[in-house]
Parts: sequence; C-alpha cells; structure tokens
Amino acid sequence: MADHTSSGEAYWKANLRIIIVSLIIWAICSFGFGILLRPMLSGITVGGTDLGFWFAQQGSILVFLALIFFYAFRMNKLDKEHGVDEE
Repeated sequence: MADHTSSGEAYWKANLRIIIVSLIIWAICSFGFGILLRPMLSGITVGGTDLGFWFAQQGSILVFLALIFFYAFRMNKLDKEHGVDEE
C-alpha cells in the first residue's frame, strides 16, 4: 500500500512539473516576448514584421500548439513509466 501511494505521489509530482514548466514557457513566449520584450525584439524581422509582433500574433499560438503535443508525448511516456497507460 505504501509503495502504491509513493508511486502515485511521484507520478503527480512529475505531472505537475511538466505542467508548470509548460505554463512558464507559454507565459514567456506570449506575455514576455509579445508584450514586455516587444520593444527589444523590434529590430529582428520575421516574415516582414518585427519578432515581437510575430510572437504576439502567431508565435505564442504556435508555441502553445507545440506545448500541447509535447505534453501529450511526455504524459504518454510518464504513464508507461508508472504503469497507468491505456494500452
């Protein structure tokens, strides 16, 4: 029983770590690059516009989609490691 509880705690700690890191990355890309650091990124051009504007309009969405795929991939791997996968 104690082994099952410690395994469950380890699973949820790893899950929370993945979620927190993903949210930090998304916050930096959307809020940081798109709003706070936009003036610093104005000299770098991407597709005819500055990098800060690109992050505000498209980049944060693309980062969010990449994080969704990363989360799904990493959670499938974590599920297999802890024996709670669906397969």
